[in-house]
Amino acid sequence: MSQMNNKVYNAVLSGKSDNNIKFSDLCGLIIDIGFEFKRQKGSHRQYSNIGIREIINIQDDGGKAKAYQVE
Repeated sequence: MSQMNNKVYNAVLSGKSDNNIKFSDLCGLIIDIGFEFKRQKGSHRQYSNIGIREIINIQDDGGKAKAYQVE
């Protein structure tokens, strides 16, 4: 992980900055932890991982990730 993504990773894990995570940083983090971008429909992006059944679906909200999706 790059230095910037370590910062994002720690912010996400702490749960204290859920309202202040940049959407682009969250997308980068999701890819860094092993997920693949699958598709985008409108402002929703979907990511998947071969070994995990759940799909990550996140939405851009004015450049920020939605707090409940960061959780």
